[in-house]
Amino acid sequence: MGHAATEAAFAAAILDPALPPPAGLTTARGAPDEKRFAVYRNNVAVGLRKALATRFRVVERLVGEEFFALMARAYIAGARPASPLLFAYGDDFADFIETFAPAASVPYLADVARIEAAVTRAYHAADAAPLAIAQLAALPPERLAETRLAPHPAAAMVRSRFPVGSIWQAHQSETVAPVSAAGGEAVLVARPGFEVGIHILPTRDAGFAAALFAGEMLGDAAAQALPADPDFDFGGALVGLTGLGAFSVMTRMDGGGEDDGDD
Repeated sequence: MGHAATEAAFAAAILDPALPPPAGLTTARGAPDEKRFAVYRNNVAVGLRKALATRFRVVERLVGEEFFALMARAYIAGARPASPLLFAYGDDFADFIETFAPAASVPYLADVARIEAAVTRAYHAADAAPLAIAQLAALPPERLAETRLAPHPAAAMVRSRFPVGSIWQAHQSETVAPVSAAGGEAVLVARPGFEVGIHILPTRDAGFAAALFAGEMLGDAAAQALPADPDFDFGGALVGLTGLGAFSVMTRMDGGGEDDGDD
């Protein structure tokens, strides 16, 4: 077996207890060393489980340590780390939770996990100056509709049919307060400076914000938002999102190029 094949077999066996140790892994006497390999396999599994528990603290609090450990083991069995940086492990954990049948009784769990994953990504994202409200104000009104705003590198949106932002906030203290919010929430995770902020957006602004994050021009995003909520205020929503550090660059479709937060 070549070196690359040995590495692949070793990595696969480390994460899957059903697989035997890779060929060639033996004791000094030349016998297969399954016991020592099992210890190493367990250490890797414990390390990955701790990494998930550190990143998804609210998810663990919602389901309890025992259930979370069960869910983490199932995830680890099929999710090899893509990076040596353990803080990045679990980027698709929320997608796994959606398919994990035992978690079906907690239907908002996956979206809470998406918030927690976004918080980690925001914390470690590249620094960039946020788009300033003054830059928007300087744009001629006739060009505003055909302007696109690029999300800040440390900004992301999570939309849910559940009040996941309120659920996440309620679990930030030692004593969990009852969640009185009902219905869906849109959550903006942003780090325009040094600290990550988690903001529950007004319901009337959610569709507008989602459209902008999807790359729609300001005019098209507003046109989608207004029919959904007659109380939608284009100016208020745009200023509010910009003030939270949601964007870093605006691109004008008239050939004017890009303006970023360094201007």
